[in-house]
Amino acid sequence: MSDAAAVPVVDQDRRTWIAIACGAGAVGGAAVVVPFVSTLGPSERARAAGAPVHVDIGAIQPGEKLTVEWRGKPVWIVRRTKAQLEALNKLDPQLVDPKSLRKPDELTPAYARNEWRSIKPEYFVGVGICTHLGCSPSDKFQPGAQPSLPDDWAGGFFCPCHGSTFDMAGRVYKNVPAPDNLEVPPYRYVSDTLLVIGEDKQA
Repeated sequence: MSDAAAVPVVDQDRRTWIAIACGAGAVGGAAVVVPFVSTLGPSERARAAGAPVHVDIGAIQPGEKLTVEWRGKPVWIVRRTKAQLEALNKLDPQLVDPKSLRKPDELTPAYARNEWRSIKPEYFVGVGICTHLGCSPSDKFQPGAQPSLPDDWAGGFFCPCHGSTFDMAGRVYKNVPAPDNLEVPPYRYVSDTLLVIGEDKQA
């Protein structure tokens, strides 16, 4: 018997299959990791919910309202009539916060702290959620006496849940459950007929 160490015999076929199996395992592992990592980021829906919304307002007629969704909230774009605008400055004594001074950083951007609560007087842009308990008020644009509204109603929004009322600028009336004006979201004009809701500065 020879004293030399026995040389192991390598099974080439077995070696090939081991290499294939290891390669497949690595690829499979990567395939598992990629979907897992992708779940750590926000979903397409979540990204869309927080993204700015572009709105064409060219077709809105005076006295009409368009509703869009931004961050899961209804945002109203109302094109006010001349009569509705003229009525706004007469309502201050009936309102809780006519100059939008309460919670300014939260509810009213600097460019909307005026009698119209908007950049352009004609268009009101506001979040359609009552500041009382989060209900969505109804449109009551027609002035005059109506059920559940005062006889001198000048037009605005009425929350049927608990009776809160807001004028055509989203300002809350006195002696109702809602404590604050409706929120004005950040927004800007790209052109005369195109709004971007969700940002108020040029990118």
